[in-house]
Amino acid sequence: MTQIVVLPHPTYCPDGAVLDVTKGVSVCDALLEHDIDIEHACEKSCACTTCHVIVREGFASLGEIDDKEEDLLDMAWGLEAQSRLSCQAIVGEEDLVVEIPKYTINHASENHPK
Repeated sequence: MTQIVVLPHPTYCPDGAVLDVTKGVSVCDALLEHDIDIEHACEKSCACTTCHVIVREGFASLGEIDDKEEDLLDMAWGLEAQSRLSCQAIVGEEDLVVEIPKYTINHASENHPK
């Protein structure tokens, strides 16, 4: 099992969390399976930026970012060098520390609390 430490987020995970997850699952699926209801407006099809996360530790273990994800990330709020779309970031052997950004750009869910 790989561990994902989720840093506190005022809406999605106020106290933070430590998740034990199976290698090969996406970070998005891991969060959702542990009741951290991160936005994923495109239903995890790599067509939006609502599941954007910042990988504070373990970034290199997630593999290469393809051109489509990279292009989408350019539109994400709060983009950093360690940003990934959680639907595309596949958990490997290395433990991760993940931060969910304070805001998302989600035109489909204007009333969703951020």
